[in-house]
Amino acid sequence: MDKIVELQSRVKLLEYHQRLLLKMLAAPNLEFYRLVIEKGITEQEVQAFNEICEELNKKMEKQKAEGFIHFHPLFIEFLNSLPAELDVKEVVQACLKQHLYEPLFTEFTKCLND
Repeated sequence: MDKIVELQSRVKLLEYHQRLLLKMLAAPNLEFYRLVIEKGITEQEVQAFNEICEELNKKMEKQKAEGFIHFHPLFIEFLNSLPAELDVKEVVQACLKQHLYEPLFTEFTKCLND
């Protein structure tokens, strides 16, 4: 029974990665998707990633409105939420190239350089 569950999850992962590959055919600069496929990240992990980015983006906008200029605590929160297979620097660069959450990852670039 465990083998069947494992095979089903592997097929789901392959199907998800195949959908991403099809998107990449139309737009080869989708660097974050390439990273997801390379590192074997699941659709659920990507959904969780998007949710945390949405949340952090909202927090950052609120903090900017309040006059904040440093966002290290948000960066640390992001860092702690990343799947272990992903390197934070690669993720930040890939997301910027793919134009995902640009304001957030532009600020995180500054945190990488500190």
